[in-house]
Amino acid sequence: MSNPIKLYNFPKSGHAHRIELMLSLLNLPTELVFVDLAKGAHKQPDFLALNPFGQVPVIDDNGTVIADSNAILVYLAKKYDNGAWLPEEPAAAARVQRWLSVAAGPLAFGPAAARLVTVFGASFNADEVISRAHTLLKVIDAELAKTPFLAGSTPTIADIANYSYIAHAPEGNVSLEPYANVRNWLARIEALPRFVPMPRTVIGLQTHA
Repeated sequence: MSNPIKLYNFPKSGHAHRIELMLSLLNLPTELVFVDLAKGAHKQPDFLALNPFGQVPVIDDNGTVIADSNAILVYLAKKYDNGAWLPEEPAAAARVQRWLSVAAGPLAFGPAAARLVTVFGASFNADEVISRAHTLLKVIDAELAKTPFLAGSTPTIADIANYSYIAHAPEGNVSLEPYANVRNWLARIEALPRFVPMPRTVIGLQTHA
């Protein structure tokens, strides 16, 4: 690889953290490029040229530009891994895809949305998104009673796609106390070599950093 992979990120974005974490787990040289969402940098022409949707993360891998966190996870696993993070076997690949869909749907509209209310002042109905979050966490907790990771016995990009917003759910007033299997799963992710955390925001139920 001739140059580090550029990651356009915002430190409090769980979507961006997915990619920072994946790049670290794959031990890939990375250059972090801060995108100041608070000042609207993601809506400026130079950034919109990278991602017309105006969202982080985006990567530039020596001229190959990829936007969307799940798409980037697939790209990194396909290009830089040996099939462990994204299996080729059809049923195993489908299990991973199922959880990428969860990350883009129920996770985004549950735990992630609840955190947007407290951390960024988003105008969602807090009770509604917290309720959605608990509905999702109950399902995930039951699934994790069967396997140590979301898509089976080893970690995949399914786990990376869902980790950040679940780990930080307490910031959105979503307690993880009832979900022992989820908490054990988080600990397994955090024990992976080269794990990097997302900065915690002291807000909601997260009363210390």
